[in-house]
Amino acid sequence: MGLWNFVKNAGKKLTGRAEAAEAPDEATLQKEVADLGLDASGLEISVEGDKVKVTGDAVSQEMKEKVILAVGNVEGVAAVEDEVSGGDPVFHTVEKGDTLWAISEKALGNGARYKEIFEANRPMLSDPDKIYPGQVLRIPQD
Repeated sequence: MGLWNFVKNAGKKLTGRAEAAEAPDEATLQKEVADLGLDASGLEISVEGDKVKVTGDAVSQEMKEKVILAVGNVEGVAAVEDEVSGGDPVFHTVEKGDTLWAISEKALGNGARYKEIFEANRPMLSDPDKIYPGQVLRIPQD
């Protein structure tokens, strides 16, 4: 359980609103999670300003982490408060110049393990070369 910070002005744009990075509503975020094929059964998603709150019991630790990332890596979301049972995830915020290889080298001790980070972030990532500054990635734990 914790509070995870995201870059409010970075992330996937889900609405056509012209206002500066306003957080989407619960229904829009739930649709995004469903569109990604994530199993959010047992979880409730609510929005309080630019903070998203995820509560309940996830089907797995992996699904908990993926739902947090799916709603956090959306334009207008500054933080996700996690009140879901299970352990604390390990996340990495992408910086300018980062590659999955470099992130893997730093987080897992071996750049060649970048495919593990890529797989841990599917379906949010469609290509290992398509990451952007401000994006938060899940770092798999053994």
